[in-house]
Amino acid sequence: MARFTLPRDIYHGKGALEALKTFEGKKAIICTGGGSMKRGGFLQKVEDYLHEAGMETELFEGIEPDPSVETVMKGAEAMQKFQPDWIIAIGGGSPIDAAKAMWIKYEYPDTTFEDMCKVFGLPKLRTKAKFCAISSTSGTATEVTAFSIITNYQQGIKYPIADFEITPDVAIVDPELAHTMPKKLVAHTGMDAMTHAIEAYVSTANCDYTDPLAIHAIEMIMNTLVKSYNEDMTARDEMHNAQCLAGMAFSNALLGIVHSMAHKTGAAFADLGSHIIHGAANAMYLPKVIAFNAKDPTAKKRYGVIADYMHLGGSNDDEKVKLLIEYLRKMNDDLNIPHSINHYGPDGLPAEQGFVPENVFLERLHDIAANAILDACTGSNPRQPSQEEMEKLLKCCYYDTEVDF
Repeated sequence: MARFTLPRDIYHGKGALEALKTFEGKKAIICTGGGSMKRGGFLQKVEDYLHEAGMETELFEGIEPDPSVETVMKGAEAMQKFQPDWIIAIGGGSPIDAAKAMWIKYEYPDTTFEDMCKVFGLPKLRTKAKFCAISSTSGTATEVTAFSIITNYQQGIKYPIADFEITPDVAIVDPELAHTMPKKLVAHTGMDAMTHAIEAYVSTANCDYTDPLAIHAIEMIMNTLVKSYNEDMTARDEMHNAQCLAGMAFSNALLGIVHSMAHKTGAAFADLGSHIIHGAANAMYLPKVIAFNAKDPTAKKRYGVIADYMHLGGSNDDEKVKLLIEYLRKMNDDLNIPHSINHYGPDGLPAEQGFVPENVFLERLHDIAANAILDACTGSNPRQPSQEEMEKLLKCCYYDTEVDF
């Protein structure tokens, strides 16, 4: 038996934010990040619509990119004091992910972060509050997923929380919010969405319910992402839908080791003064992982199907895999994303000398590989890597060398 879970309601299209006027409840806490939602007037709209619905509201602001365990605990404490019956998270993946984890702690105050990280091991939520997610970026799709990514900065590790209980009750997918994204964010979140769709399609948990969503998302992203990056707002509107479809697919089909590696390298070099931004990490690692996974016959065939839907050509699956990898590398070029960690510079832009020195990478390689293998996303990857293979794969991602194993 398998399970397919999505939010009960998904409001989409321009003006979808107005759905908040129909919510029923007494109190709503609004969780958000930096100032973009405030500057764009969207935060005020959310407050106004909730007040129109008869609710008292409180703000929890300043959720950082790559939210920390500490932020989660602070937010849960604010919820305990305010006692909301709605949690409204607005912004990119970070505030929504953080709010999901806060929700768990709010409903079950004795829950530890370690308890949260037990895959599909959460107790029943919605004993105190329902959850609404409003995404302003076109990539994470956390507004429709059963996942949250929280960073333990003391360990330098990002942990995925995975459980259908944290699938939001309501998702609002209003493309007007995505118009606020700077170009770099369009690029990184867009390649995150492409990775979601491709990994979902080749995942060992794929099924008839997830495959159409993944394939259509890939087609849409192929046709709209670079245009969106180049300020075509019609394409940006379509990308906002595409990333959501990709999220519906991967929330149910799960992911693979592109995400495992991105989770475990993202904060691994934070002491050097920078993160490897999640979407950029996915973009760099995806072509390498495709080459690795394509050694598995079933995965190779499914990559071939993806290439066919993308009309890339190729007379056999080997050629199709090669063309798919070349296409994705060209997308990275078009989006100004580097191909490898050694050329990953400040703000995720290509640099002659990246911020991660070779000696530091090699010193930490064993532990990063071990942690990636233990990541929740590894279990559904079509080819299970050994410690040695994961280390070799990460080296290919550092040096941009060919995957021939």
